[in-house]
Amino acid sequence: MLAPLIIRIFAPGFEVGGPRYDLAVMMLRITFPYLMLISLTAFSGAILNTYSRFWVAAFTPVFLNISMIACALLLAPHLKIPIVGLAWGVLIAGVVQLLFQWPFLMNLGLLPKPKINFRDAGVTKVLKLMVPALFGVSVSQVNLLLDTLFASFLMIGSVSWLYFSDRLMEFPLGVFGVAISTVILPHLSRHHASQSAEEFSLTLDWALRCVLLVGLPAGVVFALMSGPLLSTLLQYGHFNGESVMMARKSLSAFAIGIVPFMLIKVLAAGFYAKQDMGTPVRIGILAMIANMVFNLILIWPLKHAGIALATSLAAVLNSGFLFYFLQKQKIYQPRDGWRYFAFRLFFANVVLGIWLWVGTADIRIWITQNAWWRAEHLAGMLVSAVVIYFVALALAGVRPRHLLMPQMKLVVD
Repeated sequence: MLAPLIIRIFAPGFEVGGPRYDLAVMMLRITFPYLMLISLTAFSGAILNTYSRFWVAAFTPVFLNISMIACALLLAPHLKIPIVGLAWGVLIAGVVQLLFQWPFLMNLGLLPKPKINFRDAGVTKVLKLMVPALFGVSVSQVNLLLDTLFASFLMIGSVSWLYFSDRLMEFPLGVFGVAISTVILPHLSRHHASQSAEEFSLTLDWALRCVLLVGLPAGVVFALMSGPLLSTLLQYGHFNGESVMMARKSLSAFAIGIVPFMLIKVLAAGFYAKQDMGTPVRIGILAMIANMVFNLILIWPLKHAGIALATSLAAVLNSGFLFYFLQKQKIYQPRDGWRYFAFRLFFANVVLGIWLWVGTADIRIWITQNAWWRAEHLAGMLVSAVVIYFVALALAGVRPRHLLMPQMKLVVD
């Protein structure tokens, strides 16, 4: 019922009664039940993660992609407005994702049987912790809504360029950043319960190294290959060469925030494991305010790319304060070897950057070539980039054992 009001709030640039406004309202009404479905899915996944069934929750989002692709191919062509097919794909995915996890809960004897009892001690504790936690973990989503709000005032296409850029940026964040934070949270909670401060800090240290090992080269690739990536993956139909050039600007700006966004996931887990929800929330509020200020400053000279850059800068601020307070409260103490590790990472990423800079052709060539040419050349560049990066790491002295954590103990040279 409130869909029109919600669209007016979060997309004030859409003319009321206009085609974009009416379409947004209709699609919001179709997708809105997904909120309940994905919340139950996340709850089920949290239970499975506690019992170290990580793969189930990690694999579940695949069904969203499958559902949307299937609806785009099979349903959308038969609808008056094809894009509405994707909205139905989201709703269908919500049902499928939830049903997929239920058998695994049943096998563990953990399928919840809802009982309303707000006086239960566990329920009371969760409710108290949940309110600040809700905001703390949703800062990035709130910032994305703010970005959409600002982008709705810009030229037509700005919202889409930001959206596609954000989707690509979310790939390394969702695959690696979320995976690492998901894995370490149960371990951090156990170390906190056993009052093992050294093991707690050790786990965070390992996670930070893994994030930087993966996040830094991902940022380099997205910054230097934003054009080829967008051209190869999205330059079809109405998404033409001009759209590639425009989305390229915002993706390059988002690349700056890849590592900070990953760090936020890991650093915030350090507070959540200690049931300290207040600190991430206060920092999140500061980051959100900073994001709005950066938006107002950067949107005029850089347009939609300024919005993306503002989001990245806010993430830098957020991760920086989380790291500062973890150290200030002596929750995390960096282990020896960070200087050498940082130098090795710097060397490997410089080598990677030079290779990509030299090997990537002019974006105008990518735009004018056919899909097969773009796919072959992108695959070749990405495979060679992986090889170059790990060879550079090996030459710098990084060995696999440096990142192993047997019994949660990091082996350091």
